[in-house]
Amino acid sequence: MKDLRSRMDPVCKAVARVTPETGARCVMFMSARSEEGTSSVAASTALRCAAQSSRPTWLVDLGLRQNAMFRAFQKGIARDVGKPGRAFDGSLRTLPIYSVSPALSGGRQDNQQKSLLSVHPIQGSRLFVTRFRNEGVRRGQQVQLRARPEWWHQVRRAAGLVIVDAPSLSRSQAGLAVASQMDGVFIVLEADSTGADEVIALREAIEAHGGHVAGVVMNRIGSDASFADRLAG
Repeated sequence: MKDLRSRMDPVCKAVARVTPETGARCVMFMSARSEEGTSSVAASTALRCAAQSSRPTWLVDLGLRQNAMFRAFQKGIARDVGKPGRAFDGSLRTLPIYSVSPALSGGRQDNQQKSLLSVHPIQGSRLFVTRFRNEGVRRGQQVQLRARPEWWHQVRRAAGLVIVDAPSLSRSQAGLAVASQMDGVFIVLEADSTGADEVIALREAIEAHGGHVAGVVMNRIGSDASFADRLAG
């Protein structure tokens, strides 16, 4: 994961143009295939926007079992901000955006499973990053993402801006599961490697799941003008 903040001003402006349904603006970054730089774009955009806002920005990592965002900040992805601080309960007193199955019996264990998502302030910034507590999942249990409109409503109340980092469609359908809760989805791609048909298929999948594609972020545009023209159609 790389710090791309110096290149993110146009992306931040595009995010600011997205109209929220209610509360804070909530946008997601997603790619058709892996290694497109989606997490770098999402983290850099979140940091840039957080520096320009008086309210907190939440960076929600949908790769629950990997916690790539949290680990990147632990390793110091951005040198001028600190590492993740103390954990706060990310359940927001509503149903979590995940389910754990098979469920364990017992009230205490049920409560623990409802509080597996934490949110951490990044020291020296107004950014908060989520972390999934994998230590609370037993062997043999599976974790699945859920839409949970109530949870997203609560996040919009807690934050000034919500940036969501989704795994690539080739790896997971997590982004599609919550696409309907977003105000806009930005497709991230590397123009030299991603086929237009893949991106068009991703756009159609997002729209089929109730999402709205707000734009395309190209890490390297290259010289293939016809490719960009096909995306604009």
